[in-house]
Amino acid sequence: MSTPDAFTAISILQNVFGYDEFRDAQLDIINTLTRGDDALVLMPTGGGKSLCYQIPAMLRDGVGIVVSPLIALMRDQVDALNQLGVRAAFLNSSLRHEEIVSVETKLINRKLDLLYIAPERLLHARSLDLLQRCQIALFAIDEAHCVSQWGHDFRPEYQQLSMLHEQFPEVPRIAVTATADQRTRNEIVSQLDLHDAHQYVSSFDRPNIHYSIIDGTGLRDQMWRFLQREHPKDAGIVYCLSRKKVDDTAQWLSAKGRTALPYHAGLENSVRTEHQRRFLREDGVIIVATIAFGMGIDKPDVRFVAHLNMPKSIEAYYQETGRAGRDGERANAWMAYSLQDIILLRQMASQSDGSEDYKRISSQKLEAMLGMCELSTCRRQTLLAYFGQALNKPCGKCDNCVEPPETWDATVAVQKALSCVYRTEQRFGATYVVDILLGKADARIKNNGHEKLSTFGIGTDLSNAQWRNVFRQLVARRLLVVDADGYGALHLSKQCSAIFKGQESVWLRRYAGPTKTKTRGTSRPVASLIDLSERDTELYEALRDLRRTLADKQGVPPFVIFHDKSLQQMAKKRPANKNELSEINGVGAKKLEQYADKFLTIIKQNQKIAS
Repeated sequence: MSTPDAFTAISILQNVFGYDEFRDAQLDIINTLTRGDDALVLMPTGGGKSLCYQIPAMLRDGVGIVVSPLIALMRDQVDALNQLGVRAAFLNSSLRHEEIVSVETKLINRKLDLLYIAPERLLHARSLDLLQRCQIALFAIDEAHCVSQWGHDFRPEYQQLSMLHEQFPEVPRIAVTATADQRTRNEIVSQLDLHDAHQYVSSFDRPNIHYSIIDGTGLRDQMWRFLQREHPKDAGIVYCLSRKKVDDTAQWLSAKGRTALPYHAGLENSVRTEHQRRFLREDGVIIVATIAFGMGIDKPDVRFVAHLNMPKSIEAYYQETGRAGRDGERANAWMAYSLQDIILLRQMASQSDGSEDYKRISSQKLEAMLGMCELSTCRRQTLLAYFGQALNKPCGKCDNCVEPPETWDATVAVQKALSCVYRTEQRFGATYVVDILLGKADARIKNNGHEKLSTFGIGTDLSNAQWRNVFRQLVARRLLVVDADGYGALHLSKQCSAIFKGQESVWLRRYAGPTKTKTRGTSRPVASLIDLSERDTELYEALRDLRRTLADKQGVPPFVIFHDKSLQQMAKKRPANKNELSEINGVGAKKLEQYADKFLTIIKQNQKIAS
């Protein structure tokens, strides 16, 4: 098939997907694939990566094969395309035998535009033989960062996908991801044999996301205040490091009246599937999860992502926070971390079964993440710089820009802390050392005779929380090193000598204490009602009710029918006929045919009531 011109691609964008124009490099990427060339695409979550391979698959002869690790989400992705009139299907382990046969028959008979398949199934001899009998338009390798052994979502099967180029040398390939530093990009190119691919790197900035990171004690209670203040009714994700913490946090949030569901590998597959289904299809659900949840989540109205532990790397942090605000509306990335997080993650990195190179690089990534947590300057500048993108001035939106943290000359306090570690023979953890500084003569301290130390009780000018803040920063700066044996004993580093001698001063972030901003107390999803009048809001809620009814009847998530943004535009513009409705973003020809009468009826009824 000859390379189509831009008008053809744009006509599909407008008539099928219901959007007026392409964004950023989308059209260039589409043209690259349609003429048969390879592409490596880095584009932020919600930036429109899927259109970059969906449209070329529809323009070229044959079927587009989308390699995706997201088995649990394939059905929703395919449902969304079917709603648009695109002939899409998936092959994975959730299908019955007769369903697999039906999909394979459609594939052979050229009745599919797109086929989603997991890498494990693709690599089976049966699947490869099936593809050899088809005309293939392109291969799209989604979540391509999974190929990197240094990445946070490594999948060994991805490293075998170079065989696609070997067995199908004439078929163009596109590797897409939202998260990859330069090392990971190089590995994608090397592992997938994309040395001649055109590379498209969009801005990593998500300006609609507000980044906020706190430290200290009572972190779960601080998260609750954040949720009450900013997201009393909104859907979101809370990430924790351990399964137990996931279960405990979900139970705690449920007891406080929120719909909170756990998600981790220790749950039965049926339970995980049901919790994910509810998150995608119900309003206001909070998923509490380990990192096993969320990659490729299509839900556009996730209004917040909260971390109750520090992630292992900036890539993981960026990927996970990127699940918020895919619709472009305001969203929050809130994170809490503690001294224990630093100790635990460093122990996990040092005790890994990986090679020395793997341990070294994992440690470097952890230190970069820790550095971002301890920043006193713009977080967005540091985040973007990590991915090689410069932001010329502070963003003015992250927590450090909105409320710059105070710093203080902590040299004397640090000398006290280091001296206490030294006098306890570097055998104890931070909690014990802080107790000595505060003069707590409990049984353990007395048994060790440490109530007689010169450092006993010399730190009563600071509170327990303030001392823990000091120790966390000393560990973060590696002035204190924590044993990797699981007991957490603190050791002095070589840099401490100059501080003991008074040759070097130490400035630290001042402990701010728990946030006490008053609850906003709204009863509606905060970001969903931006720029809508009271009258428009009434119509918007009626349109949402209709969407919910239609989605429930079809067994699909509401956003598959229409995104919130589309409903907001309908509520503001109040289209009176099909032509006017077709001008709303996200209303393509198929959806216009299927839903126009129902939504126009609601709009007209609202107009009559208002008049």
